[in-house]
Amino acid sequence: MARGPRKTIEEKITEKEEMIKALQTRIKSEKEELETMYQEKREKDMARLSEVLKASGLTPDDAADILQEHLEQLGEETA
Repeated sequence: MARGPRKTIEEKITEKEEMIKALQTRIKSEKEELETMYQEKREKDMARLSEVLKASGLTPDDAADILQEHLEQLGEETA
């Protein structure tokens, strides 16, 4: 059974290039969507931290100092 005319190597190359271009476009779109999701997560995390700071009466600088001190203590414990 004949399957029709065979494609030339040039036609196959063109098809492969078009497929790769379409996949690259898809990857770019997926990366943009992922970055949007990361941004939404960061905003949600920051909102939660802001709520905790507000409830505790700490300033962001106070909280940063406390965290830094905690990290230094952890480093000393593991040394």
